[in-house]
Parts: sequence; structure tokens; C-alpha cells
Amino acid sequence: MSSLIDVALFTEVFVTLFVIMDPPGTIPVFLALTSRMDARQRARAARQAILVAFGVIVVFAIFGQQLLHYMGISLPALQASGGLLLLLVALELLTGKAEEPEPAKGGSVNVALVPLGTPLLAGPGVIVATMVFVQQRVASGESIVAHWVAIALAIVLVHVCTWLAMRFAGVIQRVLRESGVTLVTRIAGLLLAAIAVQMIATAVIEFVRTA
Repeated sequence: MSSLIDVALFTEVFVTLFVIMDPPGTIPVFLALTSRMDARQRARAARQAILVAFGVIVVFAIFGQQLLHYMGISLPALQASGGLLLLLVALELLTGKAEEPEPAKGGSVNVALVPLGTPLLAGPGVIVATMVFVQQRVASGESIVAHWVAIALAIVLVHVCTWLAMRFAGVIQRVLRESGVTLVTRIAGLLLAAIAVQMIATAVIEFVRTA
């Protein structure tokens, strides 16, 4: 089993993306954006948002490395910028400064595409983190198949968790209540801040080593 999947990498990618996408934290935003939808429309919006987010992330995971090479961006630079970006996202989660979205108006705008699918789910933080994982592991040249399986499985499972959170948003909100969702969001922000600092520290060490 270990030859087919890198368990350590799978855990790292899953935790990182789960914290960034923050399925429990998307519940109040999703409910606000779909407040004028019935149950069937809300379920379809959740499905469409997940498909859009998954497509965006997969595209960047596959072609992100070529984009970096074309633009002449090194891995340490990507790690440092990604760490700073994730730190900003973490501070937003910790301070609760996320903007309140406006509810959908009469179905005139497909909120499942924008802003749910992107940038709420497939935002800059998720894209950068995915590109960093792919670039770092593929560049190592070791057990590439196991690395790709680990990254792909982690991405799929995170999207499944996020879809479940949105699909059953009403039930989860009633169970956790507003204070529970807020607590989970704050904890996610703290974990994300630690991940961001580690990414920046790793990038600085690599800059010094290669200099």
C-alpha cells in the first residue's frame, strides 16, 4: 500500500487544503448565498460549486509547473509568496474579517460558479498550495506515482468533505450553532497560520542554501 500512496504526503495535503477550504466555515457563506433557493436548487448549487472548484484546482495542479517554468518562477519564490498569501487568509479566519456575501437575487446570477466555486472554494490559497505540493514532489524525482496518487486522493477527499458540508449546511448549522461554526473557523485559522509560517521558513532556508 505504501508503494501506491505516500501516506505522509496525503496527510499533509489533505490537512492543508482542508484548513484552507474550511468546509465548516463555508456553511454560513453558502447559506447566505443560497438563502432564496429551495432545497433542490441549493443541492444543485453545492454540486456545481464543487465541480467548478475541482476543475480549477486540477488544471493548476497539472499545468501549474509549466506555467512556473514559462514565467521563470522558482519553487522557493512560490513557497514564500504562497506562505504570505496563506498567512493573510489565516488572519482573515482568525479575525473574522471575511466579507458578508449578498444572497442570490431571483436566480439571475449563478452563485455556484462565482463566488462559490471560485474564488471562495478554489481561491488563490488553494491554488498556490496545490501548485507548491505538485512542484515540490515532482521535482524530487522519487516515487512520482505515489506522490500523484496521494495528492489526487487528498484533493478528491477534501472536495467530498466540502460538498457534504454544503449539501447538509442547514443540518450542520443547527447542530453546531453559530458559536460552534465560529470556533471551528478560528481553530482552522490557527492551523493555517502555522502552515503558512512553515512554508515561509522553508522558502527562506532554501533561498539561503541556493545562494
